[in-house]
Amino acid sequence: MLESQSNWIFTYNNKDEANMDGLADVKVSPVIKQLLLQRGIDTTEKAKHFLNPSLELLHSTNAFSQIDKAVNRVKQAIDAGESILVYGDYDADGVTSTTVMIEALRESGAMCDYYIPNRFTEGYGPNEEAFREAHRQGFQLIITVDNGIAGINEVAVANELGMDVIITDHHEVQESLPEAYAIIHPKCSDSYPFKELAGVGVAFKFSEHLLGYFPKQFLDLVVIGTIADLVPLQDENRILVHYGLQALTRSERKGIKALKKLCQIEGNVTEEDIGFRIGPRLNAVGRLQDANLAVDLLLTDDPEEAEELANYVQELNTERQKIVADITKEAIEIFESSDAEKRVIIVAKEGWNQGVLGIVASKLVQNYYRPAIVLTSDPETNQAKGSARSIEGFDMFQNCMQHRDLFTHFGGHAQAAGMTLPTENIIELEEKLDRLAQEQLTDADYKPQLLVSGKLSISDIDMSLLETIDQLAPFGMANPKPLFHIKATPSEISQIGATKNHLKMKFVDAGVHMDSIGFGFGEKVPFLAKQTPIEMVGELQVNEWNGIRKPQMMIKDIAVTSWQLFDYRGTKNWQQQLEDNLGNHYFVSFQNHNYDQIPVCDKDTVLSLNQTIDALYLLDLPKSLDDIRELVQKVEFKRLIVCFSTKDSDYFRSLPTREEFKWLYQLMLKRKYFDYKVDAPKLAQYKGWKLEKIKFMFQVFHELEFVTRKEGLIVPADHPSKKDLAEAQVYQDRKKWMELEEILIYSSYTQLKTWISEQMNAEIHEEEMVHGL
Repeated sequence: MLESQSNWIFTYNNKDEANMDGLADVKVSPVIKQLLLQRGIDTTEKAKHFLNPSLELLHSTNAFSQIDKAVNRVKQAIDAGESILVYGDYDADGVTSTTVMIEALRESGAMCDYYIPNRFTEGYGPNEEAFREAHRQGFQLIITVDNGIAGINEVAVANELGMDVIITDHHEVQESLPEAYAIIHPKCSDSYPFKELAGVGVAFKFSEHLLGYFPKQFLDLVVIGTIADLVPLQDENRILVHYGLQALTRSERKGIKALKKLCQIEGNVTEEDIGFRIGPRLNAVGRLQDANLAVDLLLTDDPEEAEELANYVQELNTERQKIVADITKEAIEIFESSDAEKRVIIVAKEGWNQGVLGIVASKLVQNYYRPAIVLTSDPETNQAKGSARSIEGFDMFQNCMQHRDLFTHFGGHAQAAGMTLPTENIIELEEKLDRLAQEQLTDADYKPQLLVSGKLSISDIDMSLLETIDQLAPFGMANPKPLFHIKATPSEISQIGATKNHLKMKFVDAGVHMDSIGFGFGEKVPFLAKQTPIEMVGELQVNEWNGIRKPQMMIKDIAVTSWQLFDYRGTKNWQQQLEDNLGNHYFVSFQNHNYDQIPVCDKDTVLSLNQTIDALYLLDLPKSLDDIRELVQKVEFKRLIVCFSTKDSDYFRSLPTREEFKWLYQLMLKRKYFDYKVDAPKLAQYKGWKLEKIKFMFQVFHELEFVTRKEGLIVPADHPSKKDLAEAQVYQDRKKWMELEEILIYSSYTQLKTWISEQMNAEIHEEEMVHGL
């Protein structure tokens, strides 16, 4: 038995097939219909819109309540020759939002420039000093992108200075709104039907209204910010990403072409290319220094400058990876040296790079699956700044907002947030969030959830199935790549990778071969017994090697729901397989032997336990099969490890035949005596028997009273009773022992496991219980 690391939530059920009537006219496979239903798509019209995204389905920009007012103000500024400042953000969403807005303004004839606050000296969102500096430089209008909805004080300062502020944002709305000239925010517009646009999506919508046409030239930017910001890929976002990926594939932007070359992206760009290659590189700039560099890269028309900037971005990303690794290691050490029972992780240290703390918080959530806040403290200002990441079931934004008074600045979403607070408030924040987590979360909430979309057999999986699933792409938030549940017995299990930290399994079913890879699952290999069915949940993907394409599964989690047998019979070095922690492991010696550095116990000790044992080791052979029967019937265990030695086995010393017994007895009658010390070696040489066999035969004769001893010699008994050889206890014991060895030592793995399983399910007869006890 091996427990899963996650909670498997099976989203499919028998009702799916019954509910497919609404999709009867949709010409797709049953697998796709099932997946559509799981996404709430239960009509032909919904399926058509989902499977065939159309630009015509995008919502009208007129639905934003103040968009006309905002566009008129921009046109007024253009006509009056006023300077416009685009005030952005330092992540990939903010950088692409800034680029979209600048290009739209330039195309409209505006005098404009952009400003992105420094993450380290100014922090996220509107900054009073930056606004004052903008006024000193002569800007009359500020347009925020991907920020601003929380800048109440900063907007008030701008108003005092005579500058107008137009806010375009998508972050959560707080208790009150800034008194801006106009706010373009889907959640501040009751009539706007889709509330989950990314910051770049809002900037794109504003640009469309400003330009008076649909600006397809910005779609390559929109897709980067939308995917990088992890907004739900539903409704408008799905449409924008669908067409944005096509635009990004054929983009002629010098900066994007340089990035794609650096990331070795060829052919069609996928959402994974953005999520794991392009997005992290753009984010790295703002995490380590001024993010204006990233905007410069996206805006430049000079190929040489683009290549130079892209290379610099790559260097920053490499540096960022090292910094993240170092801080994560320190954060784990801090957390594990403190109270590990805390439901919310908060770690803080002076000097940590503020720009990567969100990534570190994410890694802590991955490691411990608890909400995490990572802060860097400044002793001069007595302030701590950082980022939070959360788990399903714990809304970081709402829970922190319950204690808004503890923060100097705060903003974000349910699963991610940024904050600044006085250092002395950290302990109080930890206590209050921990109390909220205790009230809201159960033990099950502290395991990740895997939403399982369907069940497959190995024989179901082929390239056609993968191509079918791709109809649901692009995948992302709210439209995850489907996870499938498979139960099968691997033909091979191995550890791979330079440090052997990855798992590889091969499966064969009905002539179909499939590999599965589990990154980070290498440590599970010692817990997977051969010829045991394994359950796994994972994604299907294409493995391409030397031009050959075939399906494989990327494992997200594995489990074994039945007990497992580990066979170390006849193995001298089985102790090398022992784990470091033997807390719930029990080692039974039926022969009362001692083993170096192993806490040996007897059978009765294990029988007295009232718990499930992780690992039960049987170190040597029992005196009878009943000992094994009693253990496996009365003790619950996850793993049974048999370590029986084959040394000194009796199995191949076969029982003498009746003819052999008869021949030896007739020899005794003829000679009238047998001098064991003298005659036994001669007999052994003559018949080719071993001395132990001759000794055993005389033990049987003696017990049956066929022979007796007289003056040191073995002589025939007078008038012996007629008895069967099997009546001798020594004969019965030898026969039972050989049967025991046949089952416990010389059976195959499958035979032994089958026998043990049969004993576990068999009834224990009273006479069997008495025997040997």
